[in-house]
Amino acid sequence: MKRKLAAEFIGTFALVFLAVGAAVTGLRDLGGVGVALGFGLVLTFLVFAIGSVSGAHVNPAVTLAMMLGRKMPVSDGLSYMGVQVLGAIGGAFLLWVLVQEGVEDQTGAGIGANAYGPATGGALGAFILETTLTALFVFVVLMVTEKGIPPVGTGLAIGAALTAAHLVGVPLTGTSVNPARSIGPALFSGTEALQQLWLFILAPLLGGAIAVGVWKVARDDKAGAKA
Repeated sequence: MKRKLAAEFIGTFALVFLAVGAAVTGLRDLGGVGVALGFGLVLTFLVFAIGSVSGAHVNPAVTLAMMLGRKMPVSDGLSYMGVQVLGAIGGAFLLWVLVQEGVEDQTGAGIGANAYGPATGGALGAFILETTLTALFVFVVLMVTEKGIPPVGTGLAIGAALTAAHLVGVPLTGTSVNPARSIGPALFSGTEALQQLWLFILAPLLGGAIAVGVWKVARDDKAGAKA
């Protein structure tokens, strides 16, 4: 279990530092497409690197889905969530240090924090967006990890799903679909980010739970019998 928790901590740290970092240091040059690709590529290599150790959840919404889908014990899942949040805080802290040392934060939202406003239709629009994007992303994770797809295909499918979610969400909320990814940057981004953080925790968790319901309907009967 220690190896699994260490992998989840390192993986979530890497996701925030590298992928959120791509937005913080390069949003102006990379644009939304570049940032979306950054998130997808980082998650892809994490699936390859730590997938065989911990499953490469690096996301409490994914872990919640695994618990609800009876793919892991609740006690293990809660431990996963704890280290994921700690890893995200560590990655965000290192980004904050770089900004304090003079690196320009190009996101304008404070260390890549998620936010909602008029462009999303306010809190309700952002909640619907984040719930839907997370549900679709987690559904892909549940399906491809159950079908026995080779590791290369699994990594590419999950990375592509995260990229697609970010292509839609980056211009609107910055894309969370991951409570840990939102908690880390918000802690170093001021009052507004913290006031809005509830949405980027609850909506992804709800999306993960919805994904489990859809997965139970859509999954292969033989695969379901093994679960």
